[in-house]
Amino acid sequence: MKSTGGFTIGELAHEFGLATHVLRHWESMGLLQPGRDGVGQRRYGEADLVRVALILIGKEAGFGLRELQILLGTDNPMSHPELLRRHVAALEDRIARATAAKQLIEHALACPAAFDECPHAKEQIAARIPSRMAPIGK
Repeated sequence: MKSTGGFTIGELAHEFGLATHVLRHWESMGLLQPGRDGVGQRRYGEADLVRVALILIGKEAGFGLRELQILLGTDNPMSHPELLRRHVAALEDRIARATAAKQLIEHALACPAAFDECPHAKEQIAARIPSRMAPIGK
């Protein structure tokens, strides 16, 4: 989506709290296609503001730039349901691991026993040791 407008790269970067090299990188990846003025300087318009906001939303949702290339490379990002489903599954996995980590830390904070004496901690440690390497007698 090529656009012309009134914002320079510095102005756009400043408004979004980005470095100008970030916008240049996104342009090199095809995520942005700013117009050029008479002397060849990048000029960003309303469509570019929307596009930068979409890229930032995508990054906040955990998408990488390559995934955003695919999603934003069409008129409708929803035309890639398989990519979106894979991302949801990856997010669910990260959420489950983060929840387990949070519960472990909360337990450690609440447990009156020293960490190496805590039955829950011992159980977590034992679960991480491959069975073929488990201490003899366990």
